[in-house]
Amino acid sequence: MPRISHLRSSFATLLAVTLLPLVGCGGGEGKVTVLMTDAPGDNLKTAVVTISEIYLQGGGGDDDSNDDDVIGKSNGDKGGRVVLLDEPVTVSLLDLANKTSELVSDAVVPNGDYSEIRFVITGGYIEVKNADGSTSIFASSNDYAELPEGAEVSGALHMPSYGSSGLKVKFTEKLSIEGEQKILLVDFDVAQSFGKEAGGSGRWVMSPVIKSAEVTASGSINVTLAKGAGVSLPVVDGHQVTLGDFRAVMINAAGSREELALADSDGNGTFEASFKFLIPGTFSLSIAGPAGVTFNTSPDAPVTVELGSGKDLTQAFTLTDAQPD
Repeated sequence: MPRISHLRSSFATLLAVTLLPLVGCGGGEGKVTVLMTDAPGDNLKTAVVTISEIYLQGGGGDDDSNDDDVIGKSNGDKGGRVVLLDEPVTVSLLDLANKTSELVSDAVVPNGDYSEIRFVITGGYIEVKNADGSTSIFASSNDYAELPEGAEVSGALHMPSYGSSGLKVKFTEKLSIEGEQKILLVDFDVAQSFGKEAGGSGRWVMSPVIKSAEVTASGSINVTLAKGAGVSLPVVDGHQVTLGDFRAVMINAAGSREELALADSDGNGTFEASFKFLIPGTFSLSIAGPAGVTFNTSPDAPVTVELGSGKDLTQAFTLTDAQPD
């Protein structure tokens, strides 16, 4: 039975897979670790997939054959594949928001150049929020093993070819293995990866938007909010509004939105939220307020930032005015 992960803390190692050292590689060995993170989906309540195999594809080009499909038999320079994981792992994608799951830990691979990583996805289901507040389940099959007990499947989740040739994630630059530790951070953007099929069939289609970056350390963005001098927060419907009622908002380059609650963990009056394990890139940052409050910040939002690999960036906002609607 595949394992299922529901992560409870950052940088969890619940899905760690330790592989035996490779033999007969010739030209040396290196190590690869694969981490998966996620940008959340707005209209999805649940998104679950089963990954049955993960492998690196050598720099010599595509190879969709099943020949030599064994751990460590192929050399990266010759265009072969090196299997990193061959035990099914079931991942609850929405649990990965602002966290990571370690899918592969220190897999030993032949030295060489690799052009892409592939994920063979053999099943999955999504639970979609309906306009009336109910939800509907769409699954790769009615007997998918990881469906909740007693679940009623409303329709099909189409996953074209991902169970055969796999989901291909091409590297912007070739991944070179030269005996050192390499960490790949894979960002599965849920908000962009599932949608209704055109034509009114009612079927949903999985068309993953997934990015991969070679990193030595992922990036993080910290957002802070403090009250400006003389600013008073209003009372709305009998509730005294505090900075804890505001939320930090981050939107990535693909348009996926994530919100985090702000908290004053050290009691200094400044409220903070941290978006962690981010692939480097461009992000838009702003503050969302509670219902019934109109407010302004300095600087004006949104603020666009560039996050580099291994960087820890802080964007400070000051509340300059807050009034009831």
